[in-house]
Amino acid sequence: MIEATQIRVRPARWGDDAALTDLETTAWSAESGFPSVIMPSGHPRTSIFSTGNPPDDHLVAELDGRVVGYIRLRPPTHLPENAHVIQIQGLAVHPAARRRGIATVLVAAAEQRLRERGTQKLTLRVLSTNKGAIRLYERLGFTREGVLRQEFIIDGRYVDDVLMAKSLGPQAQPPGRQA
Repeated sequence: MIEATQIRVRPARWGDDAALTDLETTAWSAESGFPSVIMPSGHPRTSIFSTGNPPDDHLVAELDGRVVGYIRLRPPTHLPENAHVIQIQGLAVHPAARRRGIATVLVAAAEQRLRERGTQKLTLRVLSTNKGAIRLYERLGFTREGVLRQEFIIDGRYVDDVLMAKSLGPQAQPPGRQA
């Protein structure tokens, strides 16, 4: 296994767009994503970044100077009552770089960054067919909070959407609330 010190995690920048767009196209499968948004090779996606999906929402993993993974972190809503929660809305590792601890390092870097910003809870949604991702998240301390049964139809079969979360802060009273 490659040591975590050989994996460099940094904030994404606009110049990463081509590498991340290629990575996203290469990394996703019907088990991990949605065939409707996975572009066929003849029609590649033109950009991963947009004004609604800026580099600031991403951390990038590099191995030997090459972009090999990313994690997208966004608020699940724009409500102030939900501002203490951030959601993983994408985690991808290039197939040739898998099984080297890159996803683990990305999640750990995200948790550290979010704790420094005062985030209390990290959530995610993962397809029930993505067994490897579910094992990874459970190993990293995420717990299942719910299941949306038969939420999607992928390749002609129903697929559940699993809701998972991890506490990042102390379980104290919310700010402004008296015990």
